[in-house]
Amino acid sequence: MERKKKLERKTSETDIKISINLDGEGKSNISTGIEFFDHMLEAFARHGLFDLEVFAEGDTGVDDHHTVEDVGILLGEAINQCLGDKKGIKRMAHALVPMDESLAMVAIDISGRSYTVLHLPFKKSKVGQLSTENVGHFMESVSRTGKINLHARCEGENDHHQIEALFKALARSLHDATRITHQSIPSTKGVI
Repeated sequence: MERKKKLERKTSETDIKISINLDGEGKSNISTGIEFFDHMLEAFARHGLFDLEVFAEGDTGVDDHHTVEDVGILLGEAINQCLGDKKGIKRMAHALVPMDESLAMVAIDISGRSYTVLHLPFKKSKVGQLSTENVGHFMESVSRTGKINLHARCEGENDHHQIEALFKALARSLHDATRITHQSIPSTKGVI
């Protein structure tokens, strides 16, 4: 079964197109109008071995919130749809990723129940054009529409390093959790 999906989301604030292949090679083509966010999505694709295309036009003249949120919403939806009934996936995974003085941890359960717990002690309000408060909002949006239980935390002195390690940890944990490891649905309930 091909685990690929193309989705679009158009609102009065954003116009977004996403294409993802969970069984890709880490190729990406990203354009959101927020350069640091593009860099993070490229890192996500590369370290998760996902082929990912994201094209977003948003009201970034207002701020970056709507674009970051809607990309997260659509990315979570695409991942959830790629997984179908989730038969055979590993389901749970975690990753610890260092970057210089920073360390990020992400643990996920693709449980069908979204819940997000974050500890993201950033020091600055922005890295490039990306508001650091929207990093957590992106994670929550992916968790909610992806129906993923997500715990994420990071520590360090440099916000760029913390955020980059966080996106890489999200990618690695999602890569591992979405691997097909057996033939049944990984739940005592028989459904996810």
